[in-house]
Amino acid sequence: MEVSVCSSRPVLLPCGLKDIEYQVDTYVGCEHYCYYCYALPQAETDWSKEVLIYNDIVDQLSKELASIPPQTIYMGYQTDPYQPCEAEHRQTRKVLELFLKKGFSASILTKSDLVIRDIDIFKEMNNAAISVSVAFNDNQTRRLFEANTIDTEKRIEALRQLKEAGVRTGALLCPIVPYITDAIQMIDLLEPYADVIWIYGLSINDRESQNWLNVQKILSNQPPDLVEQIESAIFAKDHNYWAKLRKNLEMIKKDRKLKLHINI
Repeated sequence: MEVSVCSSRPVLLPCGLKDIEYQVDTYVGCEHYCYYCYALPQAETDWSKEVLIYNDIVDQLSKELASIPPQTIYMGYQTDPYQPCEAEHRQTRKVLELFLKKGFSASILTKSDLVIRDIDIFKEMNNAAISVSVAFNDNQTRRLFEANTIDTEKRIEALRQLKEAGVRTGALLCPIVPYITDAIQMIDLLEPYADVIWIYGLSINDRESQNWLNVQKILSNQPPDLVEQIESAIFAKDHNYWAKLRKNLEMIKKDRKLKLHINI
């Protein structure tokens, strides 16, 4: 993987998530290169070959943070802060150290167990929250859709260690791929270690986008009837598949008194 310096741009950006005003992506691009990723249509580089970093992320971000009061900053909106190159380049670790020094906290989403490296910082922060994203019940299927990510079991183990350390935890069950992801089974696995679980289905709007072309290629070896079912559900939010799943999830939420945010 080639790591290059990106063109000049802000590090601190507005965040569209509820209750969080700002976000930071410590990399431009993501070598996880999940084939369904919503960010792929806007990719600046070929993520299978190159990601970008800031020339001096700490110095630049320090100046940008000076204009806002200490608060929680989101990390993981466009790229994974713990993608493999973080082990060497440590851009996320440097940013977290800066946040801690200046009284900020972090809300993080990742698919990597590298996140447990920074438990020492999370424990010192004011109410840090770490969420792990999962989507596939078996790793053979996972490799079809996100070949450069780690096993689902390793992500859940990372959640366990975070929770055991007293860090607030969450899980993003996303994307639910219709007729492939067993959402109920995934909730059973996540429930002991995630304080809250957000649930989203795979939603693609443009049939010409790179993420849909990728998914089409993955599905090409499946029976035509199954492919037709999957495709019809992906492009129709009112599909019966989603209605039935939503009903089952609402029942589980009520019966188990779980903190589920169902967005399907």
